[in-house]
Amino acid sequence: MEHEKNLIMVTWDFTEKSVYAVEHAVQMSSMINGEIAVVHIVKKEQEIRDAEKRMSDEIKQRFNDPTLKFSFVVRAGSIFHTIGDLATELNTLLVVMGTHGIIGMQKFLGSWALKVIASSKAPFIVVQESPKSEVMKNIVLPINYKRETKECVSWTHFFSKKFGTKFHLFRAKYADSNFRKGLDSNMFFITKYFNSKTIRFESQMAVGENDFGKETVQYAKTVDADAILLMTTRDIGFTDYVLGPQEQYIIANSERIPVICINPRPAKLGGGFSASGG
Repeated sequence: MEHEKNLIMVTWDFTEKSVYAVEHAVQMSSMINGEIAVVHIVKKEQEIRDAEKRMSDEIKQRFNDPTLKFSFVVRAGSIFHTIGDLATELNTLLVVMGTHGIIGMQKFLGSWALKVIASSKAPFIVVQESPKSEVMKNIVLPINYKRETKECVSWTHFFSKKFGTKFHLFRAKYADSNFRKGLDSNMFFITKYFNSKTIRFESQMAVGENDFGKETVQYAKTVDADAILLMTTRDIGFTDYVLGPQEQYIIANSERIPVICINPRPAKLGGGFSASGG
C-alpha cells in the first residue's frame, strides 16, 4: 500500500503530552512534505462536533504556520480499536502519541495502552517531551535473539531514506549458546541488508545480559539518540497484552527518548514494504 500523502496521525487528548506529539509530527512532516491528521476519540456521537471545534481551535492557535497541512478527525468509539481502525482507514504512515513518562506509566503500560499500540499496523512513536532540533538522525536499534527483530528492516530503510538516519545497533550479550545463535543470525541479516541499501550504521555489544533495557537506554543517551526503535513481541496484541520488563523500561525511559514501536507481522517477513522501496 502506497502512502501518497505521507500522513502522520497524532492522538489528541487535550493535554500537554498531546502538544508534544503534534510538535514531533510537525517536525517530521516538514522533512517528508507530509500531512498531519489529529484524531480524538469520544464516547458518544453527540460529542463529536464540540470536540472537533475545540481541537481545531487549539491546534490552529498553537501552530499557525499556513504551510502546515492539518486535518481533524473525531470519532465515537473505543480507543482500543478506533485508533487502529483510523490508522488503516486514513492510510497512515506513522502514529505519534504523547505520554507522561515514568510517573504516568503505570497507567500507560496497562492493558489499554498496549492494546492501542498493538492495534496499529503503522509504527507507533511514543514521545514524552518536545522534540530536539534534529529529526531522527540517530536511532538506536536493540538487537536480541528474537526472530521478529529482522522485521524492522523495511522501516530502517524508510527512516534512512527520509531522514538520513544513522542506526546504532546495540547487541545483547548472552551466555546461552542458543540465544547467541539467534543474535548472530539477526546481526548477519540486518548488517547485510544495511550494506545492500547503503544505510549508515555502527554496532556495540552490551556489557551483560541482565537489564538489557536499561543498558539500551543508557547507550541511547551516550550516542545522543533521537529515538529507540523497539520491536514488540509477536502477537502481543492478541494474547495477554503484557510487555516484558525490558520493553516497559525502554518505552517509559527516564531519559525521555522517543520510542518507535513496531508490531511484527503475523507471518514471516516476506515481500517489500512500500515505504521502504523494497
